[in-house]
Amino acid sequence: MTAPTLDTPLPLTLPEMGCGTWAWGNQLLWGYDPSMDADLQQVFNHCLSHGVTLFDSGDSYGTGRLNGRSEALLGQFAKDYQGPYRESLCLATKLAAYPWRLTVGSVVKAGAASAQRLGQPIDLVQMHWSTANYLPWQEAPFLDGLMDLVEQGQARAIGLSNFGPKRLRLAQQRFQDRGLSIATLQVQYSLLSTYPVTELGLKDLCDELGIRLIAYSPLALGLLTGKYSAQGPYPTGIRGFLFRQLLPKIQPLLDTVAAIATHRQKTSAQVALNWCVCKGTIPIPGAKTLAQAEQNIGALGWRLDTSEVEELDRAGQTSDRQMVQNIFQSR
Repeated sequence: MTAPTLDTPLPLTLPEMGCGTWAWGNQLLWGYDPSMDADLQQVFNHCLSHGVTLFDSGDSYGTGRLNGRSEALLGQFAKDYQGPYRESLCLATKLAAYPWRLTVGSVVKAGAASAQRLGQPIDLVQMHWSTANYLPWQEAPFLDGLMDLVEQGQARAIGLSNFGPKRLRLAQQRFQDRGLSIATLQVQYSLLSTYPVTELGLKDLCDELGIRLIAYSPLALGLLTGKYSAQGPYPTGIRGFLFRQLLPKIQPLLDTVAAIATHRQKTSAQVALNWCVCKGTIPIPGAKTLAQAEQNIGALGWRLDTSEVEELDRAGQTSDRQMVQNIFQSR
């Protein structure tokens, strides 16, 4: 089948907060099962009907034979949805920089397959990670492939993920040479992962270049939700191992978040997400249930004041441990 294409790309409109769909199809880390699909459709409908119009996926999302499952579900849910904000829906996906995607054509082919699963042209097509740390020359043809997707009408806008300032400037110049621009940059950013902003200075650079900064894992895989304590119980699998290492070290930060949440009559998760918004980023927390989606949306419509943001900043900076950074995050 031919991938869907755009006649004339429309400007990209981004909300204050999006919804990440990493868990939609991922059995290894998030315990996905197809029986969850009806709940995930409820999540999609509730988020979109409340103005959370950005849904972020990836062609690698899904475990094993379920690779691409997240995109396929998004395509199905978007097709079925008839509620408000439909015209503002932004389906974003990230194309994995697999070692065999070495040519422009391989990237275009991957984008066409994603558009087919989504059932529409990709609103925001992104390079999933920088290859600077191990195969820097792969980036140039990959970026050219993303630009070809836009020029062919298979995507509306282009974003990057896990690029540091040096690689971002190089990419920006490559795009400018073809009269195109970078719309967004995704980095791991939360109260437990401030490195991309505090040490790499990416927020300031994105502001300079007119790029919106998207914060993935804004709840640090669930550590900032207030659901877990050092005494347990812990989630299963890899997350449980990580939580056992981190929770005893970050309790002062969690206490600060909880105190502000109590004062605000909000949840810890809502405070952590609102902090990301106050920092000028677009957080994309995940949600597998309607209750989680409702909680995430409760982070909108209000703002932490300056003193609360500063208090959270201090608590995060003095925390004994930060989240492990993505190994593909470049400089």
